[in-house]
Amino acid sequence: MTQQERLLYLIQYLIKENSRYSGIKIPRFAEEQKRLFRSLMNVRPPEPVTDEFLKVQDAYLAEERDQRGVVSVSELSMMQEGICLWKGDITTLRADAIVNAANRALLGCFVPCHGCIDNAIHSASGVQLRLACRRIMEEQGRDEPAGAAKITEAYNLPCRYVLHTVGPIVQGEPTETDRMLLASCYHSCLELAADYGVKSIVFCCISTGEFHFPGEEAAKIAVEAVKGFIRADDRIQRVVFNVYKDADFQIYRKLLGDNQCSY
Repeated sequence: MTQQERLLYLIQYLIKENSRYSGIKIPRFAEEQKRLFRSLMNVRPPEPVTDEFLKVQDAYLAEERDQRGVVSVSELSMMQEGICLWKGDITTLRADAIVNAANRALLGCFVPCHGCIDNAIHSASGVQLRLACRRIMEEQGRDEPAGAAKITEAYNLPCRYVLHTVGPIVQGEPTETDRMLLASCYHSCLELAADYGVKSIVFCCISTGEFHFPGEEAAKIAVEAVKGFIRADDRIQRVVFNVYKDADFQIYRKLLGDNQCSY
């Protein structure tokens, strides 16, 4: 199959499996087709798919991953011992683990093509990630609490694992509980990652987007938590703070120093 043939197969599969989508017409242009496929993935409940679907999906997502390009965190310059800063798409980073800013349901973002990191990670990983998260939640039997962490395979991402953590949702000014929960997100991820033999981990900006934690204060908490862990535990050798916005990049650059950083 060509990449175009894979894309059409995947779209047709997802349309056919749900009678409500019978009226959907497949767009003519490739970019619109890609957007439709991602939308269908995003809204799809965590239900089983065929082995053939997974085979085609994995081949398609692998090709898309290679076209975007992959950056190894081992190539990033350290700003401080064990700590790097990188601005870009977290789904392109090759590391032992990346951290997803999840919600309490832990099933990913169901809003078609939403701009949150939860959506981006699930879209690039494939339908297996939502299925893996559903198994965790079924076993747990309750919503994921803020400040904890779970781990899954990464499937079609260039990393090995995805850590899922739920940050505090801030209403107005952050409370002391909000600050403690945010710090706990970092500590929980680092502890769990280290237990799985992770040597390199990439953090997104937890709670600063849809959850409204002020960016500068969140960054200070993040840096303090990571530095504290590194001082006390040598199991993780490289921590990357990944940012997408230039404002966040400048915040972390100021906190970590202007020595070395990467785009």
